[in-house]
Amino acid sequence: MTDLRSLDYGGLQRALAPFGWPAFRTKQVFDWLQVKGVQTAQEMTNLPKEMRETLAEQCFISYCEIARKQVSDADGTVKYLFRLHDGQTIESVVMKYEHGRSICVSSQVGCKMGCVFCASGENGCARNLLPGEMLSQLMAAQNDTGEKISHLVLMGMGEPLDNYANVLKFIRLVTSEQGQNMSQRKISLSTCGIVPKIEELAKERLGITLSVSLHAPNDKLRAQLMPINLAYPLKRLLPACRDYIEQTSRRISFEYALFRGVNDTTAHAKELAALLKGMMCHVNLIPANEIRGLQCSEKRNIMAFQDALTHRGIVCTVRRSLGQGISAACGQLRGQENT
Repeated sequence: MTDLRSLDYGGLQRALAPFGWPAFRTKQVFDWLQVKGVQTAQEMTNLPKEMRETLAEQCFISYCEIARKQVSDADGTVKYLFRLHDGQTIESVVMKYEHGRSICVSSQVGCKMGCVFCASGENGCARNLLPGEMLSQLMAAQNDTGEKISHLVLMGMGEPLDNYANVLKFIRLVTSEQGQNMSQRKISLSTCGIVPKIEELAKERLGITLSVSLHAPNDKLRAQLMPINLAYPLKRLLPACRDYIEQTSRRISFEYALFRGVNDTTAHAKELAALLKGMMCHVNLIPANEIRGLQCSEKRNIMAFQDALTHRGIVCTVRRSLGQGISAACGQLRGQENT
């Protein structure tokens, strides 16, 4: 059964056409699904009772039910564990910034990439999320907090480019003028580096920001942290990134989590600077969450790493740590639920 929330306006028109309802009903249903974020047809109060009953009986509407919620006293970060229609659970995080609220959205139930520093893939990947299920995370968070979310990052559970078609549909839905009307420039998509999909995404020429999880300046170290590097080593990944920049005229952000004694020396920083020399990019240094014996780099080493990059002409910032004390890292809350 087709998920109505996953359909654009034209798709919804086609889906509702067999019912023979007036054309203006499509706009009403689309508004309930894409703007107000209702979870059931019965909540569409400006529709006749018979229409609501027909939608409930013959159509599927994806939704996210809040199964668990944690709020950080320190910075107001909100971590959600959402339950889906089939009982599966996913995570989202809403963060407060000076520029507004940002949400970290999941694209899969779990993950198959196997990065050693991420808890999302501990139980593998159960399935891809529908566009409507990604959108429902935003809707549920907005309805719960009562505040509009202005920025979105596809950096939650899952590898977005491993669910390429649905993620692309989701981006088009959330940026629809008839829906949330979010600017593409306020959307970031994070990938571990699936080269063919990066090349495919470049051809779309979207206005989003592409974030590439790098985490190491050479193939040997990166393969130890990220198995994807065995399939798509840096000699394939970096040219794809340069081509993406050329085709989209958009700067790429490289994510680099710093682990004590693993990838955080000034020698690593110099190697990284040489790797990215001349590229229109930004390096986002991440004070890592402790997991599987990996520990966060010491503050002095993080600052030295940043200085080494900046001195060599690489634009670089250190990500502010948010959500301390509420299992804000990807997969942690779901892992607690499943134990």
